[in-house]
Amino acid sequence: MADALFRVRGLKVALPDMTRKPLFGRAPLAEILKGFDFDLPARSVTGIVGESGSGKSTLGRALVRLIEPTGGSVVFEDRDITHLAEAELRPLRRDLQMIFQDPMSSLNPRRTIGAIIAAPLKQNGMGDNLRDRVAEALKRVGLPASFASRYRHELSGGQRQRVGIARALALEPKFVLADEIVSGLDVSTQAQILTLLERLADEMGLTVAFISHDLSVIRRLCRQVIVMRQGEIVEAGPTEAIFDGPAHAYTRELIAAIPLPEVDPEWLGAVSVGRRG
Repeated sequence: MADALFRVRGLKVALPDMTRKPLFGRAPLAEILKGFDFDLPARSVTGIVGESGSGKSTLGRALVRLIEPTGGSVVFEDRDITHLAEAELRPLRRDLQMIFQDPMSSLNPRRTIGAIIAAPLKQNGMGDNLRDRVAEALKRVGLPASFASRYRHELSGGQRQRVGIARALALEPKFVLADEIVSGLDVSTQAQILTLLERLADEMGLTVAFISHDLSVIRRLCRQVIVMRQGEIVEAGPTEAIFDGPAHAYTRELIAAIPLPEVDPEWLGAVSVGRRG
């Protein structure tokens, strides 16, 4: 794929299995990702789906090198980042951003929203005109500049997640990992956050890996899907092709488990223009 932002080959990840740790010595390693290949298209939203324990979050963290693979390779923009030391990775961190599942735990309760957004800007040499940059980041996600003086407990769940998005996108990255970012929100707020992410991904030309267990969301938001089970990719391809003609029995089971047989095409569009979640 000529426009792939990531090229992954033979990817393996093994992590300590603390349930089998002996009284003395190290815990044995458990293989989480068992070796697979895929390309991640540039400027597109790719869904990564699978049941709990399938390895989808581990895959995401391997892409942004929060976890070092134990085998295979991860190539980002034609550069092998599989085993780069942190000092070598640091210049790339600006381009590899993550939106966390739980903004309540990922936002520092002792710092203002403005300070939270400003911190990565300063760390990445973008500390000039900080107030304007923070205000622009907030505006981008539909929040007023006055929110810069607030703290996380003063915001709703949807507003906190908007701050998480603002913090990640303030650096104008090339890749964003969104890991179950709407799972803790009510349905109306989910729709608002997903509509926002869809718009920003298009406007900014972002490459997004969207991890979710909700296939209804995946079908609406993503152009292609990677289906994972027990550390392996069982199926991957364009979203409509996967949903219209799933080749693997596990994918058929996941699709059959969707509560509604058809996704309401107006769901994400039915967002109130007045109230922001």
